Amino acid sequence: MYTIFMLIAIPALAIGWIAYAMWERKMREEEKKQPKPESQRLTKTKGEISDWAQKMAEFKPPKRKKYSDEQPEDQQQDITNKPE
Repeated sequence: MYTIFMLIAIPALAIGWIAYAMWERKMREEEKKQPKPESQRLTKTKGEISDWAQKMAEFKPPKRKKYSDEQPEDQQQDITNKPE
């Protein structure tokens, strides 16, 4: 009686473990295919970065004055002919 039980139980148990392993593998593959949900913090950070990038695209630097406009002509010195 014990041998008959073991001849039936061991193959049934092996088939069960194989089926479980195949099912588990299939579930892992399906999880890899699905996109991960974004956290609230990540969504907020992406929004802040896009706002910053838009502001930087609209930014216009101030016009610089030419060097000759900044100092009177009598104070300007020629850098190339400077005595050493």
